[in-house]
Amino acid sequence: MAGQSRKWMILVATIWIQAFTGTNFDFSAYSTKLKSVLGITQVQLNFLSVASDMGKAFGWCSGVSLLYLPLWVVMFIAAFMGVIGYGLQWLIIKQIISLPYFLVFPFCLMAGCSICWFNTVCYVLCIKNFPVNRALALSLTISFNGVTAALYTLIANAIDPQNETVYLFLNSFLPLLISAIALLFILRQPPPSQLTTDMISRDSFIFLCLNVLAVITGLYLLLLNSLSSVASTARFLLGGAIFLLALPLCLPGIVSARDWTWHNIRSSSLFDHLSFSLVSADNLELFTGTSSNGNSYSVLENERCFSCFRCFGKVMYKDRLTMLGEEHPVQWLVRRLDFWLYYIAYLCGGTLGLAYSNNLGQIAQSLGFISKVDSLLTLYSSCSFFGRLLSAAPDFLHDKVNFARTGWLAIALVPTPVALFLLVASGSEAALRSSTALIGLSSGFIFSAAVSITSELFGPNSAGVNHNLLITNIPLGSLLYGLLAATLYDDNAEGTLRTILGEEMVCMGRHCYLRTFFFWGCISLVGLVSSSVLFFRTKPAYDRFERNTNSIQSS
Repeated sequence: MAGQSRKWMILVATIWIQAFTGTNFDFSAYSTKLKSVLGITQVQLNFLSVASDMGKAFGWCSGVSLLYLPLWVVMFIAAFMGVIGYGLQWLIIKQIISLPYFLVFPFCLMAGCSICWFNTVCYVLCIKNFPVNRALALSLTISFNGVTAALYTLIANAIDPQNETVYLFLNSFLPLLISAIALLFILRQPPPSQLTTDMISRDSFIFLCLNVLAVITGLYLLLLNSLSSVASTARFLLGGAIFLLALPLCLPGIVSARDWTWHNIRSSSLFDHLSFSLVSADNLELFTGTSSNGNSYSVLENERCFSCFRCFGKVMYKDRLTMLGEEHPVQWLVRRLDFWLYYIAYLCGGTLGLAYSNNLGQIAQSLGFISKVDSLLTLYSSCSFFGRLLSAAPDFLHDKVNFARTGWLAIALVPTPVALFLLVASGSEAALRSSTALIGLSSGFIFSAAVSITSELFGPNSAGVNHNLLITNIPLGSLLYGLLAATLYDDNAEGTLRTILGEEMVCMGRHCYLRTFFFWGCISLVGLVSSSVLFFRTKPAYDRFERNTNSIQSS
């Protein structure tokens, strides 16, 4: 009983860590001020955002560190990297110290690396303590990474609504504080235990309740954040947000009273119809076979290609995945078309959304909505949060909607091109807000769903290494997309408007990002096509898994 209570306490601690360490979403909140203080161009500013995203390329270091260091030590290493990385940027913006541009770059890199290390810690906590409901635990905790900007906006406004540097101070200090609080729960991890069918159903019901509470938290932050421009109001709203984040702590009481709860709920037949069939590591092992010649990627028999679509048929059927959960070492992974289709879909979807959020401050400024940056950032963050929550839909709706997770990925990519071409058509505030919400929703879903997709397609035991290989597209995409946007921005800024200091070039008008939105929209269509092809190639593998699961359950 005590062990069951402690695992839910750890889940709450993981939620807190994620909620206060998603600092890669609030770069736009201080990027304009940082650009002004350093006196740099938009291209140079883009390289700083790329440095932050490049930290994710070193995510594998956290996994290696966990082989030799306790988990709590890795967590505090991440916290202190954030203190140094963000803290020195805060000192620069406050003009307490002065550093040349090339020295600011490694500090941005260190700050971005801290986020990835925190994420690795959270993934390990979820996988270790919730082996059966792993997908639900991951999607729930990862979703809270999307509320960081909204929470920081509340806290910043509660301290001083007029101070643009508070964000960086919070980025530096709060993750360390939350790590110290979470340590109290992490040090008391329960021993592994075998779960009964009743306990699995009970845990699924609790996850359902937690997701409902998460939706309430997200709506609270989204709808009431616009009222936080006054410090006294912001403090009151911040108290409500902290209460909602602390509310899941009642779960240990629910676990302690599980006998009474189970008896009453079962008598009402609620659990008779409530079951979630997840593609967990245990289930995958039932259908994973070994093959020395790669037969799991062999061409399916009795499939023919029409002569007029021969090239299309080769793409669709050649060496496609036919079995879920087979372990893929890196040297095998990089030779598979399914992985590169997945890589391109992520690169042209979620990573593009992150590049959009990094440029949101300058986009709003160029369109004349500089005063709306905080609210736009909160909107993007909150919609990213809801998108991450929606990534659990395949698990909750599995019994009613049998649809491959790669198909959900393709659907999630649809809002991004719609949003970007909407910005091409209109530069109004309504268009900007609608597009920001759609891109946040789409990218949030992709960020969260990708962890489970990587595990299902290429093996749960290799997921840590394989997923870190996948997210190398984040610094790559951040560099390419940001460089494209910054180059076009600086070209349009020349001769248009300069600040009083005469150093910082500022572009004003729709033309500043018009071509960028068009190019980004075309790129997102490439991602949509890639994800669609991936879905059709992997659909037989998901169908086979479903048939095998049904046959085992019926036998």
